[in-house]
Amino acid sequence: MSTLVLTHESFLAHDTGPHHPESPGRLRSIMKALDQSALSGLRREEAPKATAEQIARAHPGTYVEDVLAAMPTEGFGYLDADTIVSPGSAEAMLRAAGAIVRAVDAVAGKEVDNAFCAVRPPGHHAESRRPMGFCLVNNAAVGAFHARAVHGHKRVAVIDFDVHHGNGTQEMFWHDADAFYASTHQFPFYPGTGSRAERGAHRNVVNVPLAAGDRGEVFRAGVSDEILPALAVFKPDFIVISAGFDAHRDDPLGQLRLTETDFAWATAGIMDAARTLCGGRVVSVLEGGYNLGALADCVTAHVETLKDH
Repeated sequence: MSTLVLTHESFLAHDTGPHHPESPGRLRSIMKALDQSALSGLRREEAPKATAEQIARAHPGTYVEDVLAAMPTEGFGYLDADTIVSPGSAEAMLRAAGAIVRAVDAVAGKEVDNAFCAVRPPGHHAESRRPMGFCLVNNAAVGAFHARAVHGHKRVAVIDFDVHHGNGTQEMFWHDADAFYASTHQFPFYPGTGSRAERGAHRNVVNVPLAAGDRGEVFRAGVSDEILPALAVFKPDFIVISAGFDAHRDDPLGQLRLTETDFAWATAGIMDAARTLCGGRVVSVLEGGYNLGALADCVTAHVETLKDH
C-alpha cells in the first residue's frame, strides 16, 4: 500500500516554553522514528498552508484572524492557561490544518491509499469558536469538512483514541446528521466531556469512557463492540483518525495502560472497516502523546499498520 506522510519544519517553531508537554521534541522523536529503514517506502511531502476558507468550514466567522491576531511578535502568548503560542505558532497552525487538507486531497484523488499527518499543534480540543487544551485549529474537523465540500464525500467520520476526549470535534459534529464522532478516552478526566450519555443531536456521537488503569482488553472491547458497529451503521464516505497516543501506559498526562500493539490493532480495525464502507479512504492526524519514546513507538506502529495492513 502507498502511505503519505505530511509534516513541516515550521512545526518545530511552535514554541510552548521550556516545561510544556506539547513540545517540539514530540515531532523530532516522531520523524526520527519514521526515518528508520522499515518505513523507507513512505511517500513524504511538506505540509502546505491551509487557507482561511478551508479552516472556516470548521471555525466560522473571524476565528482565524482573531487567533492570528493573538500571536505575539516575541515571547509567549496565552490563549488559555494551557494553550501557549509564540511567534512561530501562526505558520505551524496554518500548516497543521493544511497538512490534513492535502492528505484528504491525495486520498480522495487516489494518489495514495492513506495518509498520516505528523503535525503540531494538535487540534481535537479546539471548538468552533474557542482554542483550548494545546489546540488552535481542529485539524480533524477541517479535513472531514474538506472531504465533504471539495470531494463530495457527504458522510464523514472521525474516530478518536486520544486519552482526552475531543470536545471540539464533538461540538462541531453534534448537530450534523452526516458527521459521526466516536471516542475512547479516560473519564472522568480533562476536559470534562465524553460521558456515554453524550450521543449527539442525531445519535451520531459514540463515547466509550475508560477508567483510569484500564488496559488494552477494555479499550479493544470498546472499539470492537461499540465504535466499529456504530460506524458500520453510519456508513461513512470518508474516515479521519484523531491519533492521540497519550493513552499509552508510560504517558505522563494520562492513567490508561495501553501499548503500541493496542494502537496498531485499532488502526487495523479502522482500516478494515474503511475498506468495507468507504473504499479504504482513511487519513490520520496526530493529536496527543507526551512520553517521547512511547510516542515514537506508537506512531511507528500506527504508520506501519497504515502502510502494510
